[in-house]
Amino acid sequence: MAKVAIIGGSGLEDPNILKSPQIIKVETPYGEPTSELTCGKIGNVDVVILSRHGKKHTIPPTQVNNRANIWALKEQGCDVILATTACGSLREKIDRGHLVILDQFIDFTKHRKTTFFEAFEPGEMKHTVMADPFDSNLRKLLIDSAHELKLTYHKKGTVVSIEGPRFSTRAESNMFRMWGADVINMSTAPEVILANELEIPYAAVAMSTDFDCWKTDEEPVSWREIIEIFNQNVHHVIDLLLATLKKIES
Repeated sequence: MAKVAIIGGSGLEDPNILKSPQIIKVETPYGEPTSELTCGKIGNVDVVILSRHGKKHTIPPTQVNNRANIWALKEQGCDVILATTACGSLREKIDRGHLVILDQFIDFTKHRKTTFFEAFEPGEMKHTVMADPFDSNLRKLLIDSAHELKLTYHKKGTVVSIEGPRFSTRAESNMFRMWGADVINMSTAPEVILANELEIPYAAVAMSTDFDCWKTDEEPVSWREIIEIFNQNVHHVIDLLLATLKKIES
């Protein structure tokens, strides 16, 4: 049975959900992960939960030690990664509270370590295939679960990850729309890139909390709005992960 890593996982550390939780502090060749690992069982599935921005969300996007995070999950024997993320919508059809099962990304970050391969051995060049970065089997489990739960969701979507922590300008927001991006966040890249380099199947569910700033008929996104919409809808993400874990269990 697969051991599942969950990145994000707000609400899943509830002892009524996570059986026999243990807190593990780990070191990696790339430093410490951005949070201790919470390990336990959900149903009969071994789960490792990692808080991307720290337990109290104190780590800005650029300072997230993505390499340590993914390496730590690999060392713990995680077979797959399910990630959660808030996002801004770049499309009218993706309203606040909607879930998006991501299938493509655009990396618009600038200052992050995006690879484990900092040097090649002679004859051992590493160029990871990234055409379809999100695992199709995990995506199907998420889609099937979202359908069964009658959630409002989108079967696919391209996310553009920006550096942050600032939000976009209107010019940038409209540029991302022209590029074909459907949602925007500050976290998926390089997380998904590093998971692929270590050959860990990865899928992500994104919750739309706002319309960034491309819509001129309403106020630009604010952090207060993001938190409000996130708190109103996070139970849908938890329900989706729990239903997906049951499918992995079976």
